[in-house]
Amino acid sequence: MTKASKRLAMVQLDVFSSQPLEGNPLAVFSDGRGLSDGEMQAIAREMNLSETTFILPGDAATEPERGVRVRIFTVAEELPFAGHPTLGTAFVLRGSTGAHEVRLDLNVGQVPVWFEESPGQPVFGEMTQLDPKFGEQHDPQTVARITGLQKEDLDDSLPIQTISTGVAFTVVALRSLEIIRSLHIDQNRVNEYLEKTEGRFFYFVTRETVDPAARLHARMLFYNGEDPATGSAAGCAAAWMVAYGGANADERVLIEQGVEMKRPSRIFVRAGKMDNRVINVRVGGNAVEVMRGEVFF
Repeated sequence: MTKASKRLAMVQLDVFSSQPLEGNPLAVFSDGRGLSDGEMQAIAREMNLSETTFILPGDAATEPERGVRVRIFTVAEELPFAGHPTLGTAFVLRGSTGAHEVRLDLNVGQVPVWFEESPGQPVFGEMTQLDPKFGEQHDPQTVARITGLQKEDLDDSLPIQTISTGVAFTVVALRSLEIIRSLHIDQNRVNEYLEKTEGRFFYFVTRETVDPAARLHARMLFYNGEDPATGSAAGCAAAWMVAYGGANADERVLIEQGVEMKRPSRIFVRAGKMDNRVINVRVGGNAVEVMRGEVFF
């Protein structure tokens, strides 16, 4: 064996769950200074999770205001923003300090995460995402054809629309749990369609849920796999719900995701409204540490 020249400490969490081995796994490297872009991407591939983050500690005097620099990688690319990596990394940065707020300096800009503590309850974190940008509405017949669905499978009471709070998702409402559970999409065909639009990924939702307390049941299929919890897409769905009557302004509602993967995730969302504009999108949940270790190469 060759001697490793670099050793990097990491912690793995399950995000959008208070129970270990549920939610969306995230690897967080506490000090990524000195790593090249290629090395970060290779490490993310090695972790083989939906996302891996790298904290880049900076000047302690300016970090509280500017935020702690963090970069987010999937197995295939760097993202300007993603929900569960932002929330999970904020939990790591907070540690046991009891801080009420952590600010992250992401490629998309500064994202604050607030923490709530209640007696006997796990710590709850909530990020404020960028105000939503509502993009194009899509033809239901075209989306049905691209995704292998029938037009009748779509919930025609709600528009199929691309929305971004940092990453653009196209929210597609389906009629039932049965339909969303039977999704089998051709990812290459979907990607070819999305490349011609503003959206990066489809986010499939239905108002029929497993948990009666949930407002939406969601799935996000990407990179020939599935994401257990997609906080950035959930923020878009929050804005979409408030815009079209699926939730009241500033009402905190639950989105369930990852059920089909046996990685149940609980994503709490809310958004405000001002002068007929949707603003102040917030996405929150719990996180639990499940692993610590070193990567050396």
